[in-house]
Amino acid sequence: MKYILYFFFFGIITSQAQTDYNTKKGFVAEGYDVVSYFENKAIEGHKDFTTTYDGAKYKFTSQAHLDTFTANPNKYVPQYGGYCAYAVAEYNKKVSIDPETFEIRDNKLYLFYNSWGNNTLKSWLGKDVKGLIKKADQSWKTIGKKH
Repeated sequence: MKYILYFFFFGIITSQAQTDYNTKKGFVAEGYDVVSYFENKAIEGHKDFTTTYDGAKYKFTSQAHLDTFTANPNKYVPQYGGYCAYAVAEYNKKVSIDPETFEIRDNKLYLFYNSWGNNTLKSWLGKDVKGLIKKADQSWKTIGKKH
């Protein structure tokens, strides 16, 4: 019984420590190919090329992109679980994104909200981006975990 309780509580602790990913439409980046972003393209992935990494599902445009991702997934996973980088930095909140509004900076993928005349990428670029990244990194330490 003692071991069963240990594994039960350990399981709860481990599951709570997982990153929360923005999986609107069932996939990170709303099903857009995270490898394509590094080619400066926002392209929706195809249902034939999918994988799961760290409990979140991803779609890709080709087998080659899927293979590229699986060889080094940490390079391609969007910052802040795929939530709007600006909202994480400025408001300490998880906000959905427009998968076609993104920036690659220092070899990392940042996604942004862009709707109703509010393009947060423009706001992001209009400020001290390095300072925003520091703020977002700090904020993500507390809001980035599943509860």
